[in-house]
Amino acid sequence: MERTRILIIEDNNDIRESTAEILMLGNYDVLQAINGKEGIELAVKYLPDIILCDIMMPELDGYGVLHLLSKAPETSAIPFIFLTAKTERIDMRKGMEMGADDYLTKPFDDVELLNAIESRVKKRNLQKSLYSQSLDKLDNLLNTNRGLEELSKLIADRKVRQIKKKQVIYYEGDTVNGVYLVISGTVKTFKVADDGRELLTGIYNAEEYFGVAALLANENYRETSEAMENTALCLLPKDFLEPLLNKYPVVAAQFIKLLANSILEKEEQLLQLAYHSVRKRMAEVLIRLSNNREATTDPTILTMSRDNLAAMAGMATETVSRILSDFKDEELIERKGSQILILDHIKLHSMKN
Repeated sequence: MERTRILIIEDNNDIRESTAEILMLGNYDVLQAINGKEGIELAVKYLPDIILCDIMMPELDGYGVLHLLSKAPETSAIPFIFLTAKTERIDMRKGMEMGADDYLTKPFDDVELLNAIESRVKKRNLQKSLYSQSLDKLDNLLNTNRGLEELSKLIADRKVRQIKKKQVIYYEGDTVNGVYLVISGTVKTFKVADDGRELLTGIYNAEEYFGVAALLANENYRETSEAMENTALCLLPKDFLEPLLNKYPVVAAQFIKLLANSILEKEEQLLQLAYHSVRKRMAEVLIRLSNNREATTDPTILTMSRDNLAAMAGMATETVSRILSDFKDEELIERKGSQILILDHIKLHSMKN
């Protein structure tokens, strides 16, 4: 049975060597790098099963290592564990938001180290199993017309990243590295106006893709994307998707359809911004956020900030507050902080028309 290979990136010789000794006693193969640059070279060359990496290192720190490895498809899915001193705990939030899987606080004992590794090995083996199953089924799926939902589910099983609320996924102008599929949670895309205001261009929920236009146009991302709540995402890498789009016209057609629907939706939004009253625009936004439910008596709970509602409706936040207060007085909605409880979908729809 092939042994698990672990890469340790640590500039402190004593810590690196003692950690390696513990892991070798645990029957793991160990690679050692004395700095971030060497660590990246070893990671790309040997593709370890797990990476342990110190944060504070000269030349290239742990954040830089994680950022560069996450950009490369062959190393982006490798479990990444930060090694951090107690004084650096505040910095760990940054590391976890960047996509680190775990962290160990120095000094750690043998049991802590081995438990962290064993936990990651189990998750890694499960991921490999799902990945293998997906590959076995993919060709059959792509030669049928069962649709994008099944394709999405199979590919989503391959790699899932947990993204924290308000974490940026990519910035406007970044090089396109693929298409993202929302597994759970909500993502918004926006452009920043000259006066600093955010102009919302889209909101994406579970089983929806974003970043499609940049991939198909082979251009940099034209907007910034950010998680509106804790969100699980699957990245479909550009190097993986492009051959599929070229080989299987049915898949390319589905993505083009997604893009076309997005363009039509944005055209409709622009018309509403131009011709509808502020009340109609707010009603339309609430209906869209509640997935266009019409004839239902079941209340719908939405979690959305005033700023995001204002960006979607194309109005000032003060106007949003005033209209929501009116809707509350009319018993169309209830408000609890940032939560909006839609009480009457039918009246909202009639107001929109």
